[in-house]
Amino acid sequence: MSALLETLRRICGHANVLTHDDPQTDLSAWEQDWRKRSHGKALAVVRPANVQEVADVVKACAKETVSIVPQGGNTGLVVGSVPDESGQQVVLSLQRMNKVRSLDAANLTVVAEAGCILQTVQDHVEKAGYLFPLSLAAEGSCTLGGNLGTNAGGTQVVRFGNTRELCLGLEVVTAQGEIWHGLSGLRKDNTGYDLRNLMIGSEGTLGIITAACMKLYPQPAAQLTAWAAVPSMEAAVSLLGLAHERLGAGLTGFEVMGQFALGLVDKHHPHLRVPLFKDTPWCVLLENSDHESEAHAREGFEALMEAAMENGWVSDAVVAESLAQAKVLWQIRETIPLAQADEGLNIKHDISIPVSLIPQFVAETDALLQTKIPGIRLVNFGHLGDGNLHYNVQAPQGADGAVFLREHEDEVNTWVFDQVKAFNGSISAEHGVGSLKADKLPHYKDPTALAMMKAIKLALDPQNIMNPGRVIKI
Repeated sequence: MSALLETLRRICGHANVLTHDDPQTDLSAWEQDWRKRSHGKALAVVRPANVQEVADVVKACAKETVSIVPQGGNTGLVVGSVPDESGQQVVLSLQRMNKVRSLDAANLTVVAEAGCILQTVQDHVEKAGYLFPLSLAAEGSCTLGGNLGTNAGGTQVVRFGNTRELCLGLEVVTAQGEIWHGLSGLRKDNTGYDLRNLMIGSEGTLGIITAACMKLYPQPAAQLTAWAAVPSMEAAVSLLGLAHERLGAGLTGFEVMGQFALGLVDKHHPHLRVPLFKDTPWCVLLENSDHESEAHAREGFEALMEAAMENGWVSDAVVAESLAQAKVLWQIRETIPLAQADEGLNIKHDISIPVSLIPQFVAETDALLQTKIPGIRLVNFGHLGDGNLHYNVQAPQGADGAVFLREHEDEVNTWVFDQVKAFNGSISAEHGVGSLKADKLPHYKDPTALAMMKAIKLALDPQNIMNPGRVIKI
């Protein structure tokens, strides 16, 4: 492999090909996943500076049949962006490709490189007076390429859709090291197969996204946030329907949070002062983005809450009086995963269910798990507006988290995923499949769909060098 490493150094520069040969170099940031579930060993971490260097790196690896693991911010939750333990895989880090290349105001688009931090894109377009609505808890460290590779969701999917819906074009390096220049920014282009959408959500298994053209929107005149206590999941779904009816496209966020999930935030992050949760099983966080005025937005919100209370769907509510208050409410929601980690190791599920079936799913699955493992604790929260729940499982109080995972993780996953299938849902809503769910996918994906996926993988990556073992195993 020494000849390959020398080739990679000629392409990217000696300082941008990191190996274990140098005792001063620590590769753990690239070799360990965010949840610390997996720690691999790379042949090298390569950091190209531009798309041509990426293409040359891929060609060099393809010549030696060395597999490549593309990596952005390495914030994924399904072990999809770290190497295996063989010491034979090249991690291709896009962190140096971090520029916002252009902003087209008339076309309402921005072109940014794959290694650009999501928050950097948000801030760049905001300074120009526009909105890039993709928003998620890891936005300060995740990258645009990773968001596209996993088709990330976040908190505003109810209005703007997943990352897929925000993308108009891509620049991609294929498994053969060819460059597809697809950054046209066109909203209409019916000239064949939709290669853009084929690459989005493929988790680096078909090619390497190096840049993207993304949609922009005008900044709203006002953005209001409300926190509501609801007596049941059925009431939350009814409130969602009423919010759609009253707010229309102004409804840009609708999150649901269970009492135990909020209790963990209150326990481990008491400075956040979680409102209303102690006397209700569920709380809902709503966002209303208005293009008229704050007065118009507040009037609509108050009318919505009044009608919801009259119907018994909301028992109490607060509307943020300032941007600072709104940020605190969103911070509470985004702190739930951190608080759950503070409580101990846990089993995460990122599932989607048709919104109308969520109350029944939650009731039946809660009862099933509590019967199977008495004392089990359920950390249920997520994006109710688009049917995506983070239906997580915590060990019983006082139990050893590591032992609980070792003894029960596989069977808990099977129980939950079987329920998801019974309710016509998906075992991965926004986190992807990675290697963590790759073995589960054949049990829960339509066999014809799997066959087509394998055919596409073999056609575009016949050597199976692009992130092998992730999503679909060949």
